[in-house]
Amino acid sequence: MLKTESTLATVWLMVLRLVELHGIDPQQLLQEIGVRPETLRDVCAGLPGRLADVASAKAAAQIPDPAFALRAGECWHPSNLGTMGYAWLSSRTLHTGMKRMERFARILGSRFSHLCVDEPAGVGFVYDHGRNEAPVGHLMTDFTLSILLDMCRTNFGSKLNAAAVRLRRPEPANPQPWQDLFGCQVQFGAAEDSVLFDREAVDSPLPSANIPLANTFDRILTEQLAQFFDDDLVSRTRAYVLRQLTSGPPSTQETASALGMSQRTLQRRLGELGLSYQSLFDETRHELARRYLDDPGKSVTEITFLLGFSEQSAFTRAFRRWSGMSPTHYRYTPSA
Repeated sequence: MLKTESTLATVWLMVLRLVELHGIDPQQLLQEIGVRPETLRDVCAGLPGRLADVASAKAAAQIPDPAFALRAGECWHPSNLGTMGYAWLSSRTLHTGMKRMERFARILGSRFSHLCVDEPAGVGFVYDHGRNEAPVGHLMTDFTLSILLDMCRTNFGSKLNAAAVRLRRPEPANPQPWQDLFGCQVQFGAAEDSVLFDREAVDSPLPSANIPLANTFDRILTEQLAQFFDDDLVSRTRAYVLRQLTSGPPSTQETASALGMSQRTLQRRLGELGLSYQSLFDETRHELARRYLDDPGKSVTEITFLLGFSEQSAFTRAFRRWSGMSPTHYRYTPSA
């Protein structure tokens, strides 16, 4: 089980490929920081987050190129991201892929965070490395955003460029490597680390999309969140609701009992997070409805019963309340 301030072990395989590109012996680096190579093959293992700081600092001290982490995009493989990697590849659009990354990124590492943001000029992906202003954080941003860009290009096409990039790092003596990679002007010394993509590009249906597979991966990821982080009440509640929906909507009491607490305790703890059981239940049901509607192989009637509704009209009313449109309208509106 992953603990606080940890990183999924298989993510380290990308780190090792990156340092090897720059002439560093990856096995020697592992030995110096006290990590056994076999640990990196365990898809459920986590390594302490502090080790990433140590490894990054050691690499930076040996590599003269300050932009070396930008080559991380050459080093990723879907398996390094676990189920998340394959869920990304099967995403309907880049937008849904980034929303998936936002929701499940904690599986990859518990110290950093991702946020997908709608902006007037497009869709932004905001990354927080969790290191405040420490220089090692800038390397982690380069590492992460370069991988994200290559993931997007893998799905969309190699010609995809960012519309804008904002980085917290001070402007380097030579900003050209960053501008070359992202294909746009880069703002240094910004208040956040983020990359902005054109809305039309991120909402375009992807040729690599496989909605049934994506839905399966999402269920696995939801369960992993609940299992890896037993302190994550929201993920545990979501996972139980998803398991029970086809048998009918679980009540607050049923869910609380399944989670090993009283109904009052569940409501209180959710309230401390600014949530209620009903709001979390509706959000989970709405998200699942959208995933099912993305699958052309499922009829609206079938989706109605998969979501635990007794009749199609009840589902239609609920979906209209959630999204402002009917299920059929959503299904034929790609950018919805």
